Amino acid sequence: MKTMRLLVSLLAISIFLSNCGKKKEEQTEQEKAMELVDKITKEAENMSNEEPKEVVDAKLLKELLPEEAAGLARKSAESEKVGAMGFMVSKAEARYKNDDSSIEVNIIDVAGTGALMGMAAWSMMDMDKETENGYEKTTTYKGNKAYEKYNSKNNDGEMAVIVAKRFVVSVKGRNVAVDKIKDTLDDIDLGKLEDLK
Repeated sequence: MKTMRLLVSLLAISIFLSNCGKKKEEQTEQEKAMELVDKITKEAENMSNEEPKEVVDAKLLKELLPEEAAGLARKSAESEKVGAMGFMVSKAEARYKNDDSSIEVNIIDVAGTGALMGMAAWSMMDMDKETENGYEKTTTYKGNKAYEKYNSKNNDGEMAVIVAKRFVVSVKGRNVAVDKIKDTLDDIDLGKLEDLK
């Protein structure tokens, strides 16, 4: 609990400092940031009051990694279970590559702890940003909160989704079309992942 409060306090301080010295019309951004910190704090307290859960075996997460990613061959796959600052995390990761194109897939289980907010802070907010080079937004994917970001100039992007309030599945692509990132996420059996909880 003390660790969680420390993490949330550090997040609050960093958001506050990043907004200091801005003009009055920009103060609403600071207010939004503070609302977000408040929301994160409440969620962290709720999670810390729940009974601790065991993370799943990392090898089971590894079995969910696709053999290929949108036509790119898998070059490596690994899994591990680690602990730090009172949190246990199971993780499986695979890398796929062909010439200059690459995709990385991560499946992480934080067992519903506050570490989820550190890895997926976007899950606590709503955003929809578009520029001349691409976009960044939160969305819903197969009924789960999701995050999508793509730079059409560099053909780099990522998509991430939270499953069962404990798993974070992310697909990051470099020099690939956004459809290939989405196709790779489609190849991961999120229903089977949810059943592992």
